[in-house]
Amino acid sequence: MYPTPHILVVEDDREISTLVARYLRANDCRVTVVADGGEMDRCLADETVDLIVLDLMLPGEDGLSICRRLRRTSRIPIVILTARSDEGDRIAGLELGADDYLGKPFSPRELLARIRAVLRRTAGEGPGEAARFAVHAFEGHRLEVAARRLINADGAEVALTGAEFDLLRVLVERPGRVLSRDRLLELTQGRVAGPFERSVDILISRIRRKIETSPHHPEIIRTVRAGGYLFAADVESS
Repeated sequence: MYPTPHILVVEDDREISTLVARYLRANDCRVTVVADGGEMDRCLADETVDLIVLDLMLPGEDGLSICRRLRRTSRIPIVILTARSDEGDRIAGLELGADDYLGKPFSPRELLARIRAVLRRTAGEGPGEAARFAVHAFEGHRLEVAARRLINADGAEVALTGAEFDLLRVLVERPGRVLSRDRLLELTQGRVAGPFERSVDILISRIRRKIETSPHHPEIIRTVRAGGYLFAADVESS
């Protein structure tokens, strides 16, 4: 977690936003409060934000739409905070990329605990603004985040399943770091999990066949005995 995380609260109810801001500031957080999507965009354009607390019921663009839009270009962690009790809204928010969900009425203490848990899970990914890279280039390949596609050195698209893309993206965004299987599952929010214990290994094998010159002697995604996997290629992000 960052020493003083910057939390952006997107909430149009002044009483609630004041309560949240006061409690978070009293617990070593820097807090910015905005009332709608437009104000949020202006804040994100000017400042680095580590996590967004996002209400669903907002004037103008609603929270689900904002969450969907953010996830096209950004990996800033999102905690949804809303009075909506419908399970469909909760599931929709999580499927759109929100990291957690808390219903109103709520305890500020629980909100803080959830924020800290999300920041711990995403620690090492870099501040929100730094995580906005749209393209990662390595070994002649281009991983295009918004389009969710991989382009090879010949300019052709490499067919990836959703799980393969999510796992490759996690690795590409953390070059030179050894990531255990459990950590990979956590960083992909379980999206690569399958019915088999070694589903990560199976996906790694499939990805290697698509990006390695010699899948049987991998140089890009290396296996670290008793450790996990390491993305060994140089990555240029833009």
